[in-house]
Amino acid sequence: MTYRVIALDLDGTLLTPQKTILPASLVALEQARESGCKVVIVTGRHHVAIHPFYQALALDTPAICCNGTYLYDYHAKKVLSADPLRPEQATQLIDLLDTHDVNGLMYVDNEMLYQRPTGHVQRTENWAQSLPEAQRPVFRHVDSLREAVDQVEAIWKFALTGEDIPKLQNFARSVEEQLGLACEWSWHDQVDVAQSGNSKGKRLAQWVESEGLSMAQVIAFGDNFNDLSMLEAAGLGVAMGNADEAIKARADLVIGTNLEGGIAETIYKHLI
Repeated sequence: MTYRVIALDLDGTLLTPQKTILPASLVALEQARESGCKVVIVTGRHHVAIHPFYQALALDTPAICCNGTYLYDYHAKKVLSADPLRPEQATQLIDLLDTHDVNGLMYVDNEMLYQRPTGHVQRTENWAQSLPEAQRPVFRHVDSLREAVDQVEAIWKFALTGEDIPKLQNFARSVEEQLGLACEWSWHDQVDVAQSGNSKGKRLAQWVESEGLSMAQVIAFGDNFNDLSMLEAAGLGVAMGNADEAIKARADLVIGTNLEGGIAETIYKHLI
């Protein structure tokens, strides 16, 4: 099989813990692009939070954001396809957040909104402040997420975080059972809530098909549960060495951690 697409998760995969891309990965991905391979970012992040990585990779492909909720064209600065939460769904979720005292970050339009500055928000804002102004994601404090629902055009997802993991797990089950929304873990202490039916694998497959290609021609790299849908659908699903054992067990290949050169080595072996 000739692989024509490289699909890359960011956090825990392409990015080091310091939110940088290894030089070896940059070189290998550039060579893959020069050989005619398409490189696409497939992330749980909002499109405003991937500027430095998209630019470092010098991509011309759209980005799949918020776990497949939407496909974003960076050059045209527009959403190409999307399946966001409906306002009434977002309101129901916010009511549930209040009832269970769970913190949520609401991803909307071109920014992320929060009511309470959790540790996750503060850490991400600190990272944002280290970037050039043009690359900084927009975080905005609001007095009420419920009121903000009626003031935005699209609600991509909610990122729920907390130190009490069993509490988050129980809450995620409540969301799925009571609201019928999709919950996916994108980090050990973060569960993302989005429209049911969205996934990285589904949106990636749609885009790949639009390019006249098949998922059998895709190499996908990931490290967490929200990556499984694309790892299992790809011709070659690659799990990082730092991934949970459950992810590694369902991947075709396991490589080194995101601090090692496994991504570059895999590209050279299978593509160049």
